[in-house]
Amino acid sequence: MHTSNRCSYCGQDQNFKIHQVKEMMFGTGESFQYAECTNCGSLSLIDTPEDLSAYYPNEYYSFLPLVKSSFGKNLLKALRYNLFQLTGKKSLSPVFGKWFEYLQPSKSSRIADIGCGNGQLLYEMYAAGFSHLRGYDPFIDEELDLGKKLRLERKSIFEIEGIFDVIMLHHALEHMGEPEKVLNRCYELLETNGQLLIRMPISDSKVWKDEGVSWVQLDAPRHLHIPSVEGLKALARESGLECREVVFDSSEFQFWGTELVKMKKPLSKVKADETFTRQDLARWRKKSNLYNQKAVGDQACFYFFKPSRPK
Repeated sequence: MHTSNRCSYCGQDQNFKIHQVKEMMFGTGESFQYAECTNCGSLSLIDTPEDLSAYYPNEYYSFLPLVKSSFGKNLLKALRYNLFQLTGKKSLSPVFGKWFEYLQPSKSSRIADIGCGNGQLLYEMYAAGFSHLRGYDPFIDEELDLGKKLRLERKSIFEIEGIFDVIMLHHALEHMGEPEKVLNRCYELLETNGQLLIRMPISDSKVWKDEGVSWVQLDAPRHLHIPSVEGLKALARESGLECREVVFDSSEFQFWGTELVKMKKPLSKVKADETFTRQDLARWRKKSNLYNQKAVGDQACFYFFKPSRPK
């Protein structure tokens, strides 16, 4: 079955292959249609539900309560990050260390995390000594204000005010409609030579090619679109952004999560270490590292920047 339309990423009028995908995060089994662009390989949800908030209940993983550290522990986190910067030792790296090794922000850089969920990632940056952090998510229940250093606000990207040196979208873009408008807005919010970090699933993945609609990262209907690498780079260029590097960073989740989908087990109610053996998980971890090296993993980290020349 095919349909004809315009691809959100490459902008081409193409015949689209249609895939039926079931909701499996909470195991409702509700079926949704995704269109696969025959030109660039990007995927798009055909009919988006009117009320997406219904698919983001309080138990959704990114809305778990924010875990704050004591004053003493935060001092240790700041020391650890300083040592990581000096030595580069991976054992000292905080959760954001590998991205900041590339981005090289100062502790006074204006940093925004769009689609921040409970804000845990920003809080870890705050603990490490960063002093101008903002998080935005239209689905959060509670806002957070820790003064000038850290604020979480219930806003969409189109409601944000200000200019930023670094903007991050960690597995957020695929949850947002009209990716062209989102990237245009990122361009507007960035300082000249500012940097945009986007991490998301990609349709170039071998798991998608091998497993089809059982691929866990389809995550219907929360993932509204999943681009190919070239599809996202092309759309970013249209917005005036330039890509510096693409790093594949998939994990073993692409394998054990897909196995759960095939077993028809809701992901939110099953723990991987209670369902699969340690040997299985270790094998999949090794396999995911290999897939990343071969650039066929199921998610990637894109480093874009806003050039000094006018858009």
